[in-house]
Amino acid sequence: MSDGNIVGVVIDPGHGGIDTGATGNGIVEKELTLLISEYMENRFRELGVPVTMTRTSDTTLTPTERTNKIKNAYGDRDGVIVISNHINAGGGDGAEIIYALRNNNRLSNLVLNEISKTGQNARNAYQRRLPSNPSKDYYFIHRETGVNTEPIIVEYGFLDSTGDDVNQLKNNYEMYAEAVVKGVVDYLNLPYTLPSGNSQNNTYIVKPGDTLYGIAQQLNTSVAALKNTNNLNTNQISIGQILKVPQSGIVLPETDNNFVYLVKPGDTLYSIARMYTTSVDDIKALNNISEDNLLVGQTLLIPQTTSNIPITDDTQIIYTVKSGDSLWRIANTYGVSVNDLMMYNNLTSNLLSVGDIIKIPNQGETSTTYVVKSGDSLYSIARKYNTTVDEIKRKNNLTGNLLKIGEILQI
Repeated sequence: MSDGNIVGVVIDPGHGGIDTGATGNGIVEKELTLLISEYMENRFRELGVPVTMTRTSDTTLTPTERTNKIKNAYGDRDGVIVISNHINAGGGDGAEIIYALRNNNRLSNLVLNEISKTGQNARNAYQRRLPSNPSKDYYFIHRETGVNTEPIIVEYGFLDSTGDDVNQLKNNYEMYAEAVVKGVVDYLNLPYTLPSGNSQNNTYIVKPGDTLYGIAQQLNTSVAALKNTNNLNTNQISIGQILKVPQSGIVLPETDNNFVYLVKPGDTLYSIARMYTTSVDDIKALNNISEDNLLVGQTLLIPQTTSNIPITDDTQIIYTVKSGDSLWRIANTYGVSVNDLMMYNNLTSNLLSVGDIIKIPNQGETSTTYVVKSGDSLYSIARKYNTTVDEIKRKNNLTGNLLKIGEILQI
């Protein structure tokens, strides 16, 4: 492969349709693997690498259908790389890669090394044999995809980790996908460039002793902008972690009457407007934009309306599910249990869709809804509402003092 002779890359988003894969902590494997795969597909196209996906939507595939799609994409030929994307479960922590018995570990080690540079733990690159016949691969993706293709299974982390995998999977999956792309491109000895619109100056690698505040000072930006651009929920960073540098002039504006939204792959103005029960025209007017095109990482202001802020009455809170929500997160925010929420709403599954209405039983206290804005602290909010920091933390089931712009607090 050192001569850059590539036939094509087949990306396989694990699971799909009725096969959800592993679930937990607000992560559904089939959904996250599709997001990772869509990002990868776009990047390989940008780099001029032929690429095909086994599924591009929430589709059920049998093992035979999946392996046939892989073999039919470019044939059983040398120069065909298969990347099967998965999320692990079982309580471990970190990323790992499984490669086929017919291949060596060079590709897997290159990819795993790139993932480790993002700050994710690198567990191992290994092979696994079928117990009933050790001459065969354990996984059908390795076993049933020919004799010349080079398939790898990438497990990006554990969604039930007791370490830091859960937040990293939610916040850093694009960086992990980019790491895989770079590892593959290096393996093929092909030219690598950063995503469109980026240069080397648009990323920062965390060094020993770095803090978000110190990095923000170096880059002439703000901690809030760094956290928003990189989807960080805390100030914790890891040595070797790759941070995206906020676009010049992008700062988090005051949000007295607005939400702040960071554009993700696949977003459109229409989908965002539906998510927040507002209109495309209102979003465009608020952000002073005339085109419908969006850039991944772009910051948008979303107008707050009575329909997209939780409504409280004497007996219950009416909550509209937003992107990234999970039953666990909603229950944690309002101090109830997931089981109580499921029973109260007659739910038989913990899966949610954007726009779903969730009724939350009132806990018997009078409360006011407050949306966190730039510059807020628990102390300043407590003073404003003549209450205490401890009461706000108790009411919202908070364990720390960090707040996120756009976060909804019950006072």
